[in-house]
Amino acid sequence: MNREELRDVIEMIMQTDITDFELEEDGKKLSIRRGGGQPQTTAAAPVITSSSVPEQQTAAPVAAPPSEEKNERLVDIPSPIVGTFYRAPSPDSSPYVEVGQVVEKGQVLCIVEAMKLMNEIEADFRCRVCEIFKENAQPVEYGEPLFRVEKL
Repeated sequence: MNREELRDVIEMIMQTDITDFELEEDGKKLSIRRGGGQPQTTAAAPVITSSSVPEQQTAAPVAAPPSEEKNERLVDIPSPIVGTFYRAPSPDSSPYVEVGQVVEKGQVLCIVEAMKLMNEIEADFRCRVCEIFKENAQPVEYGEPLFRVEKL
């Protein structure tokens, strides 16, 4: 891929809401990732990495989420957006939920800030909080587990 083709790919990605892009061609792999989970005040610029990949190499297996259990009642609640995780509405407030707490459907679990908008993440069902995977003010990616809960 020459510079002009690379520039065209980047321009196309910047015009969409695509956050991750990978291309493997002639034994070389190109990965483009926008945002990087870092809070930004301007539009996210792409981060580009490139590495040589032997043609016979296969993709590595995806790691399992933290402390995966076979209990069918345990469910991970993922982040619906990329942003910054907050356990409380303000720094001097107590957290919305704690481990072991029973949460009702519609109750706020946390906030994920994205582009200066505070998005409340609510429970979709009655449950008990078993684990909280993120610390306050940590960046989160789309689909990344925030909580592990037990359906009640």
